[in-house]
Amino acid sequence: MISFENVGLRYGMGKEVLKDVSFTLKPGSLHFLTGPSGAGKTSLLKLLYLAKRQSRGLISILGKDLSALDRSELPRMRRRIGVVFQDFRLFDHLSAFDNVALPLQIKGAKKSQVADYVGELLNWVGLQDRMHAKPATLSGGEKQRVAIARAVINKPDLLLADEPTGNVDPEMAMRLMHLFEELNKLGTTIVIATHDMGIVKEIGAPTLRLDDGNLTILPGTKGPYIKTSQPAWKRT
Repeated sequence: MISFENVGLRYGMGKEVLKDVSFTLKPGSLHFLTGPSGAGKTSLLKLLYLAKRQSRGLISILGKDLSALDRSELPRMRRRIGVVFQDFRLFDHLSAFDNVALPLQIKGAKKSQVADYVGELLNWVGLQDRMHAKPATLSGGEKQRVAIARAVINKPDLLLADEPTGNVDPEMAMRLMHLFEELNKLGTTIVIATHDMGIVKEIGAPTLRLDDGNLTILPGTKGPYIKTSQPAWKRT
């Protein structure tokens, strides 16, 4: 699914923010991405969701060598990648429902399917009473849940989440993490950037640890699993 080989990244003429980063993530894996502020986590995520090109080294994502990828192929690849941004990036003129529905509408899903899936997923993340609200009227935690729902609704091949539980209470944070676990069980490869080491310990997935641009891979420990019912948006 993802392969980095001696990847370096610098901005302009500055020093490298990623240094000889090498790792491979198998399809259907779940990894955390941790490290102190300024360690390079956001830069690594930008490479993964194709917003930046590496300065050196080789990257393969979704079976494609990025150095040989034509720009015309980028939109199609990006549709296979779900991203939860730290600043949400919701469309202010759309309701919570319409923000989440957008990936399905772009895909050409039927209106009835969109209504069923979006409604059930918003209920899953506790926003059934806020689905018609515009982002300006939502709290930070509510915006975060809308952003997560939008990222997972299309069941992407690769899901990248930047601090997805940073604006919610501990109970909702664990509920969202189990949502990611359920999506992972369907085959989605997931990378979650977080500072919350409590969640990392609870879930027990392997960790990509960045320190000053250098990567270390830490093995996971099997964490507890809370069984949840399977909603319609996951079944088809």
